[in-house]
Amino acid sequence: MAPKTILLTLAALQGAQAWGTLGHATIAYIAQNYLTDTTATWAKGVLSDTSSSYLANIASWADTYRSTTAGAFSAPFHYIDAEDSPPTSCNVDYDRDCGSTGCSVSAIANYTQRVGDGRLSAANTAEALKFLVHFLGDITQPLHDEALETGGNGIIVTFDGYDTDNLHSDWDTYIPEKLVGGHTLADAKEWADTLTTEIKSGAYKSVAVSWVKGDDITDAVGSAMMWATDANALVCKVVMPNGVAALQTGDLYTNGYYESVIGTVELQIAKGGYRLANWLNMIVDANLKRRGEGAQVRPLPDLMGRDLLPPLRPLSRAKMARAAIGYGCGHEH
Repeated sequence: MAPKTILLTLAALQGAQAWGTLGHATIAYIAQNYLTDTTATWAKGVLSDTSSSYLANIASWADTYRSTTAGAFSAPFHYIDAEDSPPTSCNVDYDRDCGSTGCSVSAIANYTQRVGDGRLSAANTAEALKFLVHFLGDITQPLHDEALETGGNGIIVTFDGYDTDNLHSDWDTYIPEKLVGGHTLADAKEWADTLTTEIKSGAYKSVAVSWVKGDDITDAVGSAMMWATDANALVCKVVMPNGVAALQTGDLYTNGYYESVIGTVELQIAKGGYRLANWLNMIVDANLKRRGEGAQVRPLPDLMGRDLLPPLRPLSRAKMARAAIGYGCGHEH
């Protein structure tokens, strides 16, 4: 059985991982390159991992966890389904798109307040950090910010000779792996080093600061909405600029599509790592300042993040479609 055939067989059996293990580990390695010494020491302590891959080792934990009975509640946290109209119009609206069970935006806000609280158990703090590492990666993948055909899962396409792919799985996994040539931690580390060089002294040097402009851990919903809006705009501009039908003509690897999008894939991975580092640095810095100001009486956060959800509204067709497929992506990476 060919390697990709094996992956597609696993897809039917096991569920999904956004960006794939390669993408998430790469984002984590990039972040490690930009964490302050204080933040790195804190993260290693929270995760009980002093290895050189302390974030990369847990970057895909959230995908594994959501497939368990205990973690099933977290499945909706991997995306926000923007009910817009690509390629004519792309936009994200928190009240409209998040849903009553939560979304990536509400989850990032929830686990941001939890991870820096200082009064929660070590297990709860570690869980919050593992979720954040993953969800800040998810939110940079354009199709994790789009409702059309359940984030592209229902758009059947051909990629590199395989006509059983869907557009979502190609963006999550097969396009990145085609570029890098593998999906191991070593592959991710090499890719992360390349992208870090681009951030420090290459094509991304002049724009990297804009990726974190306006980020504010005291307004985590607003910050995450900026990231979701940024990625969602790419659905119209890059992912499907000519609509769905154009994606179903020919092989996306050989008809020019791969070459047209691979630069955006790399850009989004770089953004994810840089933003993750900045976000964690801000959390640790704020937590240290708060401790320096002395103990303050403040309520514990709602561990389920219910206080962060938008007002309840009737289920839309997009939300019903998402619920129908079990909140997964429909493939394994």
